[in-house]
Amino acid sequence: MSTPALVAAPAVPADPDRSTRHRVLRLVVEEGPVSVVQLARDLELAAAGVRRHVGALIEAGEIVEHATVVIGRPGRGRPARRFVATSRGQATLADAYADLASQAIGFLARLGGEEVVREFADQRVADLAGRHRDAVATAGDDVVGRVLALADGLSADGYAASVRPLPGGRAVQLCQGHCPVQAVAARYPQLCEAEARLFSSLLGVHVQRLSTLAGGGHVCTTHIPLPAPERAPSPAPAETVEGTS
Repeated sequence: MSTPALVAAPAVPADPDRSTRHRVLRLVVEEGPVSVVQLARDLELAAAGVRRHVGALIEAGEIVEHATVVIGRPGRGRPARRFVATSRGQATLADAYADLASQAIGFLARLGGEEVVREFADQRVADLAGRHRDAVATAGDDVVGRVLALADGLSADGYAASVRPLPGGRAVQLCQGHCPVQAVAARYPQLCEAEARLFSSLLGVHVQRLSTLAGGGHVCTTHIPLPAPERAPSPAPAETVEGTS
């Protein structure tokens, strides 16, 4: 009986669009809500090509259109569609070692309980604080300056952080479009809790976490109150002299 000849499997052609689509997804994660026009400008690509990649990412369930509330008179032009990443899109960019990290933390929890996990989370953010404390401190008592310095440091660490002012000027939001430990934090929220405590410590104000990527949000959002502006003292009332009219 003759041995059948081995036939090499045909080579699978590489997808020339994959790297570009990955760049589009990463920018949506970092900048979302973001429009096709902005994506095309920042990536230096044709809008038509970006629109095709956006359509593919929507079909794959990795991004969705962001609901936009338009205030003002109707009929003034349709607002540009903007997009944000879904949890699936976030997972696409997640660290390849997330599963291993989860197993390692789970092992710690079995050995020492939840307190050990909390100590691990505190140690992790202590390392983060060590990298950024000096830069944040240079802003002095300027809370907004401290937040901006923290956002720059977090972005350098891969968190795609930005600062958004709120109407009225009484607070700002620190937004993180990407989380390197998102998959692990979804299982161990102690990581997010320790990070929020770190923000309070570095900024010198009590902060409030409004949403997290690990909890299903399209961005981690931290509410940061600003000090009330000082009011000028009211003039003292004029004294009335008795016997005058």
